[in-house]
Amino acid sequence: MIAQGSDVILKRMMALHPKIIDLTLDRVWHLLDALGNPQHDLPPVIHIAGTNGKGSTQAMIRAGLEAAGKRVHAYTSPHLARFHERIRLAGELISEDALTAVLDECYAANNGETITYFEITTVAAILAFARTPADYTLLEVGLGGRLDATNVIEKPAMTVITPVSIDHQQYLGDTLALIAGEKAGIIKRGVPCVVGPQEDAALEVIEGVAQRLGAPLMVYGQHWHIGPDHGRMAFQDETGLLDLPLPNLIGAHQVQNAGAALMVLRALGLDEAACTAAVTGAQWPARMQRLRSGPLAERAGDAELWLDGGHNPAAGEALAEVLGNLPKRPTHLICGMLNTKDIDGYLRPLAAHTASLTAVSIPGETNTLPAATTAEAAERAGMQADTAGSVAQALDAILTVDPQARVLICGSLYLAGNILRENG
Repeated sequence: MIAQGSDVILKRMMALHPKIIDLTLDRVWHLLDALGNPQHDLPPVIHIAGTNGKGSTQAMIRAGLEAAGKRVHAYTSPHLARFHERIRLAGELISEDALTAVLDECYAANNGETITYFEITTVAAILAFARTPADYTLLEVGLGGRLDATNVIEKPAMTVITPVSIDHQQYLGDTLALIAGEKAGIIKRGVPCVVGPQEDAALEVIEGVAQRLGAPLMVYGQHWHIGPDHGRMAFQDETGLLDLPLPNLIGAHQVQNAGAALMVLRALGLDEAACTAAVTGAQWPARMQRLRSGPLAERAGDAELWLDGGHNPAAGEALAEVLGNLPKRPTHLICGMLNTKDIDGYLRPLAAHTASLTAVSIPGETNTLPAATTAEAAERAGMQADTAGSVAQALDAILTVDPQARVLICGSLYLAGNILRENG
């Protein structure tokens, strides 16, 4: 038999279910059982849900744990450039051979049964984690929480809920309370839960679930506080005060994400050095990432080139705040979005900080919003808008008018992934 690489197996897995998203845990339980229930053999799990900030918070927790000498598994989604980014084994991205082997095993054990791509690849990650020694496992929810494929850990060491906002209404419900209820589905009986900044409607639901399950909460604004302080950052919990550098991840929202990560680390008993490493050493691509090398960056010349994958109204608000705090410079957006997102809500806060928007369709993505539709939304938001056939063409057109511009490529993690692959 000819050996097949991970790309071939992943393509086969895409055909196992007609829908990309179909929230239920039945298929996951069935496959885990066929594999001997590897979810019972994981190193202590920290399970992270929320609408915004999950990935950044996970990255900071991992940086802190690793600085303390801990070996850490990490699972995240979606990937940007390569699928391997989703699975980090004891600090290292999973190798091609290891990924191929574990995907093949899961595909065989599933025996042709219906299962979604995310479900079977999540099971593959769990199987790989169970077989590799480590001190902690960081699991990031894919969508929601209650019925997400990662929600199969009976007794995690800790859960985390980052800020909840309106997104994925077609799957999670059309009110903040309903969405918060889905996110709170990761809370387990008696297991401590760190809660990031929340609107009242979301917090009320989270507190209700935690009370019913006897899960101790560590809530922003009640049990811990964080904020900028004279060019640094002050974090305080019930054990004391930390004076720390600002996060190396850019934006006021990253201060709040750092707070949740720091609360996790403090609850695990880690020291100030680990907390400092968490906020200074975290790496998380496509979150206001400055592109300084590669073909696209070289094409930009003297212009500033940035990349961000935020894609919902809360991300638009956070991005607007970042742009408002950067040194003054004409800012031009190159934007591509999916047709499942609230484009008006995303673009509205950005209009005041933007000289123009050039819309693109996301290459190779069936759910892309057509560039013309994105441009129409930008005009509704009060932006000067145009379209281009590609990001490179959009960049060239902007630089023809303003060679010293700040250019931000934004609107979707799928667009960001394309950029990172092409510019790598």
